[in-house]
Amino acid sequence: NIEHNLDNSNFTFIEGDIRDIQTCTHAVKGCDYVSHQAALGSVPRSIKDPITTNAVNIDGFLNIITAAKDSKVKRFVYASSSSVYGDSPKLPKVEDEIGTPLSPYAVTKYVNELYAGVFAKTYKMQCIGLRYFNVFGKRQDPNGAYAAVIPKWVKQLINHERPVINGDGSYSRDFTYIDNVLQANEKALFTSDEQIKKGLEEYYQNVVSQLENKNDKLKSETLENHTPIDPFNHSTIPPFNHSISEEFFFSEVFNIAYGANTTLLQLFNALTDSLAKHEPLISDIEPIFGPFRIGDIPHSQANIVKAREIIDYTPLYDANNGFKIAGEWYFKSITKK
Repeated sequence: NIEHNLDNSNFTFIEGDIRDIQTCTHAVKGCDYVSHQAALGSVPRSIKDPITTNAVNIDGFLNIITAAKDSKVKRFVYASSSSVYGDSPKLPKVEDEIGTPLSPYAVTKYVNELYAGVFAKTYKMQCIGLRYFNVFGKRQDPNGAYAAVIPKWVKQLINHERPVINGDGSYSRDFTYIDNVLQANEKALFTSDEQIKKGLEEYYQNVVSQLENKNDKLKSETLENHTPIDPFNHSTIPPFNHSISEEFFFSEVFNIAYGANTTLLQLFNALTDSLAKHEPLISDIEPIFGPFRIGDIPHSQANIVKAREIIDYTPLYDANNGFKIAGEWYFKSITKK
């Protein structure tokens, strides 16, 4: 998926492994900004091989953020994941409310966020984590045991094979087209300090206001019920403290998605409809319903208000538009081979 860039004079390819600190140091040398996207993806792969997942996603992350710190980059942006929300049932997902991770992969991404927070505070860095929600698009590999669901299903449908839906098809995801993710990375990297300062102040002032209103409501309900308030119990009103110093450093995470969910059955129907325009027989293919997959959450949908207000993230492609674009690309790419 990078071959088309090899002849670009602005592109330099370094073959290496983020588990090697020298490679990371070489890669970021002289850079003003770092966008760290390298990882071992896939929840099932992390369950099968947690040791390698940990080594790449945590040790590798520590190497690259250390190299960025030593090179004094202006801003460090990295890929996190919606998997950090774990077993939290709340929809849509809000950055400050996460649950217990359900897979080794989710743990590694949460540890990345923790490390970014520590590095920001300790070494005065600017760190932004982007919690991706089910990214898909052109050039995504449809092959292999851990291929993402959309390219995998598209290839199977083109080959007139029946895709397997894990569960009854009711599980849903906030499928995010790759161009939205590219926009998010660009804005995370290059949004000015002044705009981020202003956005953070306004966003968190609003958060505090909402918490105060919630607290007032809780006090009112407590008095009506004649139940004394425990001053040491903050389980319903999480404490909050966010300050912006003269030396501007921070660690923030943003949901990167479209902000709408699609069930797996809806996804299957959208893909078959898109591909059937090129090959009508695809419309006759029915899915196979298999067992639910270990480590999967039932539903996922992002609240993208924070990203919109602070870095002006404005996704332009909804899932259906993305399905059509990606499906057409895959059909042309696979059938010409």
